[in-house]
Amino acid sequence: MDLSFFLEQALQYKSQSQKIRVLTENWVNHHIYCPNCGRLDMNQYPNNRPVADFFCSHCREEYELKSKKGVIGEKIVDGAYRTMIERLQSNSTPNFFLLNYSLKGYEVTDFLVIPKHFFVPEIIEKRNPLAPTARRAGWVGCNVLIKSVPQSGKIYFVRNRLVEPKQKVLAEWQRTLFLREEKQIKTRGWILDVMSCIEKIGSKEFSLNSAYSFENELSKKHPENKHIKDKIRQQLQVLRDKGYIEFIGRGRYRRT
Repeated sequence: MDLSFFLEQALQYKSQSQKIRVLTENWVNHHIYCPNCGRLDMNQYPNNRPVADFFCSHCREEYELKSKKGVIGEKIVDGAYRTMIERLQSNSTPNFFLLNYSLKGYEVTDFLVIPKHFFVPEIIEKRNPLAPTARRAGWVGCNVLIKSVPQSGKIYFVRNRLVEPKQKVLAEWQRTLFLREEKQIKTRGWILDVMSCIEKIGSKEFSLNSAYSFENELSKKHPENKHIKDKIRQQLQVLRDKGYIEFIGRGRYRRT
């Protein structure tokens, strides 16, 4: 995988933002395979399509591309807040491609995908309305809180200019596809919360009591639920049944 942009494709543009848009989109078109099926069949939708930027012609997965110079950071700017929430509720959200680039050498430094089943309302931050003097006065946008996505939902093709093996990318994608089976977004949110807690423990093996240590944190996030420990245990059982973790006895689990 060549990490350099094809600079000749953007020579006709004077605006730096237009140049970057063309360079990043063309790079994805030529180098990125679909993480769902593994085919190098990525196609680009016409510009300004409201839902997605790319789709796989083989399995029809859709992807929205976000590009940024330097590091991604804790959040990325997205479109209208209301539209995003409606998409989440209707399960029509595309997967997100995130591309970091360096203008020194015009190359990709990081490229990852966040599968759409990791998108829940809790990771969508509502921005303040545009000022009355703005061209789109009152318009309300949103940010996607990347920091709130579990690490298992950040699947890297390229990390720090190093290309990850394709087999690893495809395996990481398949590992969490079970989340799509849960159509209730609130229930899926609970599963994701417990997945995040497991990751925060830090070790591959963990105990039920270490999972219970997040009771206060989850209670603040879900104040309507008065049985947090029961909910934690329930989600661990779901993750065990889906093969994301395994029960190894005496109140201990292991991430697979």
